[in-house]
Amino acid sequence: MSDTEHCVRVVDDDAAVLKSLDRLLRSAGFTVRTFPSSRDFLQHNDDGIPGCVVLDLSMPGLNGLQLQQALASAENPCPVIFITGNGDIPSSVRAMKAGAVDFLTKPLDAEKLLQAVRSALEKDRAAREQRAEQASVTCRLVTLTPREREVLVGVVAGKLNKQIAAELGTAEKTIKVHRARMMRKMQADSLAELVRAWTLTQPPTTG
Repeated sequence: MSDTEHCVRVVDDDAAVLKSLDRLLRSAGFTVRTFPSSRDFLQHNDDGIPGCVVLDLSMPGLNGLQLQQALASAENPCPVIFITGNGDIPSSVRAMKAGAVDFLTKPLDAEKLLQAVRSALEKDRAAREQRAEQASVTCRLVTLTPREREVLVGVVAGKLNKQIAAELGTAEKTIKVHRARMMRKMQADSLAELVRAWTLTQPPTTG
């Protein structure tokens, strides 16, 4: 993964901090964009570009936690690294629970920041790959007939062809035909591949 393929966005209302972080990150080989406020970020950021956000916690107007919340609802949410001049434990807990990659206090340790950025970029890469795979699987699912979809549900539940046939009121050989067509359309060469693809389309369980 090349750092130049990604963009590190830095959001901070302190111009000196923006300049310092811009210089540090560029010297480490990252592509950087700086924003003086959360509003400016929301107006000009392109979340289609891979990367991460280095975000000041305390800013006038929309603060860091509020921007993190807005980012989470974006089509391509970027991982967030928080920076703050205050060791605010409750805020750091809220930030980490909401998915922040790290929470660093000023004055920043350069190596810790760079390591956090690398971790965030890797997290973003993995998340974008998964979203692309989910979209691909969803496209394949819509090509299934209603009966093929029923067979798929039975197969991923671990049922035998004869069990699925009995539930659907049809012959086992008919289920075999539907199953073969369904596997081909889903581009799955094995049951394991089919289950994995199906799992990608299911909402996460809670609790």
